[in-house]
Amino acid sequence: MPKISCFVLNVFKSFFCRKPKNIMKPSKVIVGLGNPGSKYKDTRHNVGYMVLAELAARHASGKPVNQFHAECLDVKIAGQNVLLMIPTTFMNLSGVSVSEVVRFYKLNPKTDIFVVCDDLDLPVAKIRIRESAGSGGQKGLKDVIARLGTQDFARARIGIGRPSSTDQVVDFVLTQFRKDERADVEIAVKNVADAAQIWVERGCAEAMNRFNVDDKKKRVKGEDL
Repeated sequence: MPKISCFVLNVFKSFFCRKPKNIMKPSKVIVGLGNPGSKYKDTRHNVGYMVLAELAARHASGKPVNQFHAECLDVKIAGQNVLLMIPTTFMNLSGVSVSEVVRFYKLNPKTDIFVVCDDLDLPVAKIRIRESAGSGGQKGLKDVIARLGTQDFARARIGIGRPSSTDQVVDFVLTQFRKDERADVEIAVKNVADAAQIWVERGCAEAMNRFNVDDKKKRVKGEDL
C-alpha cells in the first residue's frame, strides 16, 4: 500500500475538519424565518428577517457569513455569545439550518434556540411568545419542529393578519404590509428584538411576561430592558 505524504494528510484534515466561519462558539442562537432574495424583501412572510435585521443593527460590527444554509452574524448580547441566523433555504425548509447549528454546537433547543416567524392567525403586529407549542400551521416552524424532533424551544410570532379567503393565503403572505399597518409592524419588530434580548439575558418566562399583551404594546423610547 503506497504511503500518503504528510502534506496530503494535512490537506485532507483541513478540508474535512474545517472550523465554522464564525469565530465565537454561541451559547444562544436567534433565528428569523423568511424567504431569501430581493423579491421577498419586506413581505409579511419575512417579518422574522426584519427582527434579525433590527438585532444586527443594534449589535453587529462585522459582516454576515454563509454557513449552516443561512446568513450568520456573531454578536454579543448581555455578555453572551449569540449567533443571529436567517436561513436561506426558503421558509418551508427552515429546519435544515436550525437542526444543523444545533447538532454542530451540541445546543439544547429548549434553552438555546429562539425562533421568530410570522403568524396568519394573529392580528397585524400582535406578538405571542411561547416556550413550547405546535407549529400552528406555520410551515417554517413546522419544519423546524420536525427536524429538531421537539417543539420545546422558544419562539416569537408576529401577527400578519389573514385574507378573507383561504384561497388567497399563498399570495397574501408574499405581499408587503399596507401603509397603514407599517407603523405598528415597526413597533412589533422592535418589541420582538427587545424580547429576544431579554430571552438571552433572563429567559423566556421574562420575555413572555413583558410582551404577551392583549393589545399592541407601544415601545417607549429609551425604556430599560
